[in-house]
Amino acid sequence: MDARAGHTAGRCGEPLLSNIPLDPLDHLMAERGVEMVRYADDFVVMCRNQEDAVAALALLQEWTASAGLTLHPTKTRLVDERKDGFDFLGYHFEADKRWPRSKSRKKFRDTIRAKTKRTSGHSMTQIIEDVNRTLRGWFEYFKHSLRPTFRMEDGFVRRRLRSILRKRSHRKGSAKANGADQTLWPNAYFAAHGLFSLQQAHVAACQSS
Repeated sequence: MDARAGHTAGRCGEPLLSNIPLDPLDHLMAERGVEMVRYADDFVVMCRNQEDAVAALALLQEWTASAGLTLHPTKTRLVDERKDGFDFLGYHFEADKRWPRSKSRKKFRDTIRAKTKRTSGHSMTQIIEDVNRTLRGWFEYFKHSLRPTFRMEDGFVRRRLRSILRKRSHRKGSAKANGADQTLWPNAYFAAHGLFSLQQAHVAACQSS
């Protein structure tokens, strides 16, 4: 059975817990042979089967109770990673794959929207330079995502930029609906202006590894 088939995803509920050392919990889980990944008060426990996951949850509940802490009532749950998946540190994990969770993708797109308003008075080069700062940072964190992730987000960014160009050229309709925009301003146009490509960066990262 997959090593992450059954697991406990948890979060302790005290608001200031991130400032309280949880090293004793780390050592306890290691001593019991339980694989746990933790960042501050967010953690995931990976188990081979449902029985091990239930036992790990019981151990967590016992330890937190003795430490005067509580597990988050809704974020602590048993899931089958092969079927249900789970969110952790901005990623969604499912069936041995990972990609940005919905909230992470929405935050990214909202940031791009704010930088690519159709009423922007900046030059396309300036807009792209600003967008690139977001793209490079986002890629550095989410570069371990599924390959289609980067193609989809690249497409979103270019649609936003084409909308600006469409407005400036006084063309009606939306850039997404009008395929002629891709002829007027093809991908190569934006590459020539220095637009950072998530997809190309991912290919390069895979080749170097």
